[in-house]
Amino acid sequence: MKRVLIIEDDSQIIELLTIHLTDLNCHVVSICNGKEGLELALKEPFDLVILDLMLPGMNGIDICRRLRHSGISSPILILTAKSEEIDKVVGLETGADDYLTKPFSVREFIARAKVIFRRKDENKDVLTGPTKGQMQYDALFIDVDMRKVTLNNARVDLSPKEFELLILLAGAPGKSYSRKQLLNLIWGYDFDGYEHTVNSHINRLRGKIESNISSPRYILTTWGVGYRFNEEL
Repeated sequence: MKRVLIIEDDSQIIELLTIHLTDLNCHVVSICNGKEGLELALKEPFDLVILDLMLPGMNGIDICRRLRHSGISSPILILTAKSEEIDKVVGLETGADDYLTKPFSVREFIARAKVIFRRKDENKDVLTGPTKGQMQYDALFIDVDMRKVTLNNARVDLSPKEFELLILLAGAPGKSYSRKQLLNLIWGYDFDGYEHTVNSHINRLRGKIESNISSPRYILTTWGVGYRFNEEL
């Protein structure tokens, strides 16, 4: 049975999500206060954390940041009533795996939850690149086993999905991946319409490892296709 923590202050949304998660054989815990939700997520393991952005006690962005800085790797799905791109990007930048904008369809929520649980059951990263070892490209050093990335000998803090993207691309320099391929390989989504998730994560990753994101050195754009790692390093 999967354990899911819902940190949300809308009782109707809690009830709706709980009903459908229970149908997926999940044990659901819900908390309406952000600070209390953070404390529980730090103490107990969960297979999924569903996190609202606007919460009493502590906002969702701060909760997400605290969880990732504390080494909690549980998948985080953000729920937000805000449609502005900046809110989505900030959420992804702080370590969330994905987001849904309210109002969302139950069908879409269930599909995403199933993907997260399937990946958990597989007990491995969905990667086609190396799963162990080390890679170095100029000033960029990647230790796959330690899940550690450094740039000019300074550690770079990446979210789980940013790290998986980097490993996948760096493991096959010069190979171009479409946004749909990356969405399927990293997130497990095999349907169209969510390429924005890939774009947001690539932009955040570039912001952390590129000295000039308008002229990237490591992660290049293959126009008309998607992205690739620079094969000339």
